Amino acid sequence: MSDKVYIYIIGLACLVALISNFGSNISIIEPLFFTGFEISNASIIFSQVSDKNLFIEEWWRLITPIFIHFSLTHLVFNCLWMYILGQKIEVIDGKSIFILICLFSAIFGNLMHFYFSGLSLFGGLSGVVYGLLGFCFSQELMESRNKYLLPPALYLFMLIWLCLGFTGLLDLLGFGKIANFAHLGGLIGGFTMSSIFKLYNDSKSYESS
Repeated sequence: MSDKVYIYIIGLACLVALISNFGSNISIIEPLFFTGFEISNASIIFSQVSDKNLFIEEWWRLITPIFIHFSLTHLVFNCLWMYILGQKIEVIDGKSIFILICLFSAIFGNLMHFYFSGLSLFGGLSGVVYGLLGFCFSQELMESRNKYLLPPALYLFMLIWLCLGFTGLLDLLGFGKIANFAHLGGLIGGFTMSSIFKLYNDSKSYESS
């Protein structure tokens, strides 16, 4: 059995997608969604965040929307980047750093999407992927070296993809509704974790000198 955390994340995302038939089985995704909801007259009625004191009673909902995917393309795209970026960060920086980036990016991305877009069905690993990407990009800038051996064109492509999402063009081209603020929040989360990581390493270097 693999001891790589990113493999377990990919596996869990795939399992949720298959069991829920890519979100069609709402009874499966409801416990994982940002807030609870129920179906009434074919309409989704979301619970208010304050109803259950989300941050205390059902804290896992801040994280678990990342495992919900609504199409095969959505799942494959996210799992591919999770495999590429997760592998590099786990090997180079360690499991603990990788897990912290994933958690921070997930929470920050989900909260940002909720704050700016309100309650709607959203999910996916994309915010975490942007968090991992932001962490790698920031680390390479601060260390002035190609630490993760990622092509610069990848950073540019993902940034352009993020910007295109906000224009609504991707929706018109058939990619469906995109949780743009979750992407942006994840990216900011990755930048933040990179800064914290550098401050921690700098303090350790100072103490040992």
